Amino acid sequence: MTLDRITVDPAVMNGQPCIRSSRLTVRRVLQGLAVYPDWADLMAEYPDLEPDDIRQALIWAARNLDDLVIGRDAA
Repeated sequence: MTLDRITVDPAVMNGQPCIRSSRLTVRRVLQGLAVYPDWADLMAEYPDLEPDDIRQALIWAARNLDDLVIGRDAA
């Protein structure tokens, strides 16, 4: 899947990944989901946000998580 709604521009928000070239960062969308688990509430808070923006923010986050596996004996 192409993440065409996620943009990175060094001139916008210091190059943080944003939603459709806006000043709304992927990080803020993810933080918003923790506060507003109902997408409708999150979209009410950010009226320009669309369901596909949220989906792509979640996909972007999942793709960028470190896949480091820590053994049980490490603790």
